[in-house]
This record gives sequence, C-alpha cells and structure tokens, in this order.
Amino acid sequence: MRTPRWLAALVVVFFAGSVAPAQAAPELERRHGNIDLVNPLIGTDGESATEYGGMIPSTAPPFAMTRWSPMTRQNWVSRLPYHHDDTKITGFIGTHQPAIWMGDYGYVVGMPGIGDVKPTMEARGLPFRHEDERAKPDRYSVDLDAGGGKKLRAELTGTSRVGVMRFSYPQGAPANFVLEATRAGITGNVRIDPARREISGYNPDRQDSKLGPFKAPNFKGYFVASFDTGFDSFGTSSGGALHEGETGRTDPAVGAFARFPAGTRQVQVRIATSFISVEQARENLRREAPDPRSFDRVAAQTRAAWSEKLDRVAIEGATPDQLANFYTGMFHALQYPSEMSEYGRYYSAYDDRVHRGVSYTSYSLWDTFRAENAFLTLFAPERVDDMVTSMLHDFTEGGWLPMWKNPAETNIMVGTNADSIIAEAINKGFTGFDRELAYRAVYKDAMTPPDRDTELRYADREEGTPVEARAGLTWYQDKGWVAADRTAEAGSRTLDYAYEDWAVAQVAKAVGRTADAEFFLRRSQNYRTLYNASTGFMQSRNLDGSWAKGGWTEGDEWVYTFDVMHDVPGLIDLMGRDRFLSTLDRHLAEGHNNHTNEPSHHIAYLYDYAGQAWKTQERVRQIAKSDYANRPDGLSGNDDCGQMSSWYLLSAMGIYPVNPASDQYAIGSPFFTKVTVRLPGRHRPLVISAPGNSDTNQYVQGVRLNGKPVTKPFLSHRDLTGGGELRFTMGPSPRT
Repeated sequence: MRTPRWLAALVVVFFAGSVAPAQAAPELERRHGNIDLVNPLIGTDGESATEYGGMIPSTAPPFAMTRWSPMTRQNWVSRLPYHHDDTKITGFIGTHQPAIWMGDYGYVVGMPGIGDVKPTMEARGLPFRHEDERAKPDRYSVDLDAGGGKKLRAELTGTSRVGVMRFSYPQGAPANFVLEATRAGITGNVRIDPARREISGYNPDRQDSKLGPFKAPNFKGYFVASFDTGFDSFGTSSGGALHEGETGRTDPAVGAFARFPAGTRQVQVRIATSFISVEQARENLRREAPDPRSFDRVAAQTRAAWSEKLDRVAIEGATPDQLANFYTGMFHALQYPSEMSEYGRYYSAYDDRVHRGVSYTSYSLWDTFRAENAFLTLFAPERVDDMVTSMLHDFTEGGWLPMWKNPAETNIMVGTNADSIIAEAINKGFTGFDRELAYRAVYKDAMTPPDRDTELRYADREEGTPVEARAGLTWYQDKGWVAADRTAEAGSRTLDYAYEDWAVAQVAKAVGRTADAEFFLRRSQNYRTLYNASTGFMQSRNLDGSWAKGGWTEGDEWVYTFDVMHDVPGLIDLMGRDRFLSTLDRHLAEGHNNHTNEPSHHIAYLYDYAGQAWKTQERVRQIAKSDYANRPDGLSGNDDCGQMSSWYLLSAMGIYPVNPASDQYAIGSPFFTKVTVRLPGRHRPLVISAPGNSDTNQYVQGVRLNGKPVTKPFLSHRDLTGGGELRFTMGPSPRT
C-alpha cells in the first residue's frame, strides 16, 4: 500500500517481534472455538503514526459491507478511527474505510451519553481503559468512565449491513444518544420519527472523491437507526448547536439526538446501512436484525459466521502467541474485499446508478494479488466467482477493471493486477464467471493505453486524471519498457506489465486465443529490457534507452531486481546462478528485504528455484518472528486488506504463491507440528504434518504427499485441495 510521497521519509521500517513462550500450547481445545483465540487489537498501534498494522477492532461477519468499531479519533486518509494509544472513545462508527491510506465513505457514528446532550466529538468523548475493553470478531464491549465514579457500558456487534449497540446507563443518570451523520463541511441529512423510534438520513462524504475520474455525484451512505426504547425528547444538531424538537435537518455537520425517559437503564440501537436508499436500509434491517432486542442473537450469528471459517483449521504444536497470530490473521484476511451489493442489487460509483447483481469493493489489488487472493481461493472459494464477476461489472460500468476500488477507481498504486486475479481463478479451475468478457477486459488492460498517456506522468495520487490502467503503455509497446522520463514509477510499471502480460496469456489460452497467448508470453519477457548486466540490478530506462535513476514503487533496485514472479528460472538464467544467489543473500542479510511493503513478500522463497531451498526455510521463519507478534504493535507494516496476514497464514502452513497467477505454491517450512484444514467444498481434509517440528528442527529433510515423495519444492493448487496428508520430515540441519 502506498505512502504519500511527502511522508516517505517518515516511514518506520521494522518493529521487533516478541519472544515466543518456551512451552508450546496443548492441542487446540474445541470447547470454546478458535474465535476466542483472535486478538483484534493486533495491528492497532506502532511507533509510526501511519506505518503500523493499520487495523481496528471491528466487529462484523466475514466480508461485511459495514464494519463497526469503537472510535477514538476522527478518521480520514492516513488515519483510522481507532488507535490503541488513545484514551477516550468518542463514538461507535459504521465504517467503510478499508485501509489506512484510503478514505472512508458513507460512514455513520453513534454515541451514548448522560446528562447534557453533547453533539461534537470533542465534547462527547468518555475515558476508557484497555483493562475494561473486550474485543472479539463477534462483539466489542467497554466500560466508559461517565464521571463521578459512574460507568456507562457499551457493547457492539453487527451483521454485514447492520450495527447493533447495547448501552447500560448508570442508575439515576439522564440517558441520551447522539447520532452524527456528517462532519464539518459535509452536508448531510437526518430525519427523526419519534412514533417509530427511528432516526434516518444520509451522508454523502466520499473522502477519496478527488482521486480518479468517477465523481459519483449522487453517492450517499444511507442509514436507519432504530431504538428499542421510546424518546422522552429529541432534536437535531448542526455543529455544536442543538435544535430541540426538530424532526428534520439538512446541513453541514448535521446530527440528531434522543433523550430517554427517566429511569432508563438499558437501550438497544440497531443502525442499518445502505448505498441504495433509506428504504433499502430498512429492508436490510428487516432481513438481518428484525428484533428490537436482537443484540445477543446477532452476536451469536456473527460468532457462528466466523466460527464456520476459523474452526476449519486445527493446529497442534503452536505457542499461544502463534495461535493468536494465526487466527487473527484469518480474521484480517477474511474481511476483504467487502460486500457492496444488497440482496441482489448494488450501487455503482462508476456510473452512479443502481444495478442488479453482485458487487464487492475494497479491492487493494496491488497488495492482495500476491497472497491474499490465493488465501481466498483456498478458504473462501464460494466467493471467488462472484468477486471476479464484480470486477467485470466494474469493467462494464467504468470501462476498465479496477486497480484500487474504494468504491470507485482511485488510481492508487500501479499495474493492472486484476489481470492476475482473473488468471489465477482460471488456472485454479473456477468457472462461474464470463470468461469471454474477462478476456476482453484483460486484453484492453494490455493493449489500450490510458487517455492522455503521452501527456501525463500519472504520479502518485495525481488528481484530475483519467483511469490510470497501464500508464506508460504507449512506451512499453514501442520500446519494451515504460520510459522513466515520461511516466512516473516507470521501472516498477515495466516489471509489473511483464508479469501481467503473462497473466493475460493465461486468460487468452483459456478462451482459445492461441496466437494472442503466444504474443503475450513473448511480451512477458520485457523484464529483460531493464536488466543492467554491468551492475547486476534492474534499472529503469529513459525513452532513448539510457539508464535512469529511481522509478520504483515502494522499493528500490534491490527489491525490484527480484520482481519477476512469472519467470524466476529465466531471471536466474539472465543474472547467472552465482550472481542471483549472491545478490539474494545480500538482499536478505543486509536489510534490503522490507517486509512492510509487498514487493518483498515473495523474495525469501526464491531460493527454492535455485537449489537452496533450505535458505528459504530459514529466512521465512526469521521474517515471521521479526514482523508478527501478538500485541497491538505486532504487525510491522500496514496489513493492506489482508496481504500481510495472508503471507503469515500461508507461510505457517509451509507454502507461498510466488507466481500468484499460476496454480503453483513454493514450499517453505511449516511453523507447527500439525495443521488440519477442512477446506470449503472439499470432502477430505488436508493434514499438514511435521513431526518433531521446532525452532531447532526447522529444516525440511523431505516431503511426501499422500505417501508419494515430492521431489521439487513446489505444489499445485490441486495437490492442496485434493486433501490427504502433506507430511514434512524435519531436522536440525539444512539438506543441501
């Protein structure tokens, strides 16, 4: 995920990992379930204000449209609504912000209070302690300090489109609730219906609206807040001003409030969200949380939804911290992409219309094509066809496949990595989407330069640009490289386009376009145009062919020299095996492998291709220990919609997709003695066993799949989904 250039110098690279306890945990107990091992506070803190895990302790089911979180600060691009260092809670937010470097949109905030109604964030905040806080995927609770020794207990759970809150007020305290629809400068609407005990309205804020060409003028996040308790009095607010008894208002910084009758001790509030209409929000409420006192029922349903996924994996031989890291990683990875459709319909921010069909958003594709998507093909295969179909809807409505959809194209990052997602789905046997339409979409990515391609540099977060797609494609098609003196980040783009050409070739082959497939396979060799044999590194080039400086996206020549995921044997041949290995050794030994940014994620696995798999086994474990820990600052970098977590999850199982667009996984070193995986839709579980596995016995001596020796350090997707036993023999010394 991209850091804005003005903050690049502030990036903090690594946080130290915690030391694992000496004693391993006993075999996982099923009595409570794996959901109780999740620690949603992992990734909520770090030394840098921005370069940390970038997570919030949200509650909602997997892939939820709206996530519900305590709010300790106002969120915007580069700032999330919760940070572990903060000492006051100012509200409970229904958020759609997918990652720290992206903006929120159509959010809504609610907050309980006692005494005077306080509509502003600064006035309404109540102190809390982490000792009084409980965070799990199915519910969040906290005791707030209401002053004078009084406690106000807040509990939060949610469905995909409805947040359910339960507030226990101090005895004898006048109880109220404030709803914030919009902030300063954002004009929204609230409407109060006391007879229905309801507040409804909309918030049109889309914090990334300056990015990309799709302005979506009719976009709104709609909401309906329904209370189980009648109102004693009510009104609206604008800024800090209260308008007593008013039932409707359209204004900047608009909100509403309700006071409850004297003696009220507990109130439940259900807030339904929609991108279609207030009426659709009511329908979402009716479908997902129809009971006014549904908190416990919704929490149980959300717990069951998470347990259905988390309990598919049973682990033996792990420490308590490793269990927390693994199941929290699953919790993170199974949130993205997020649902955008609402019972057969969805709002598209590309053409500003409502359509029939399925839709997802939060597509951080530059990050997630590397491992997050591979994790989903294993653990959420039932959603993969719809996720690809959603991207094809984006192509139909907006003209291009998404790069970073939130909820329209933002033009953030580089490359058309949807090509990789589609090729991966095809190579792994998914068939429930329109392959001909998919080929038309990836063909356009590969062959059609974006508008004004020869005029614009397409710099990071450049405003007022058309869809970026493969910026610099004009030069790439003509020269074989993107020209660094014409297009920003040209070196990274060249290597990405070569990889994506390989992916497009897979789609072409699948639909019978043999000549096209051969063309794109040949063009995927364009990575060779950047190799400077005199230095031994990849280097960007100017239009005239001269070598240029820089031109990289979140990395440098050390990282991008190894960014040839589709043809590692060809890269070894290009560099020469000895130079390849010595450069790889230096890359990992001298601190060039910045795991906080995704282009480094596959590099430790490259030894598998060069006959030194034992170094992969060693390095992968080192990265896991240094960059993942069971504490708030336990993620070294932004999780980026599940990519950081997916690296850990797959690596812990002993596999990683170096070439994500293929069906192949490189073999590493499993972290545990036994992992039993019941993959969705499969009758036979996959058992990954590594008897005697430990920090000492970290080296793989041999691998057998269902009794047959695996002679090369690679497995196919079918090898895994077929189930059976993947058995590792471990030892204390490398097998060279």
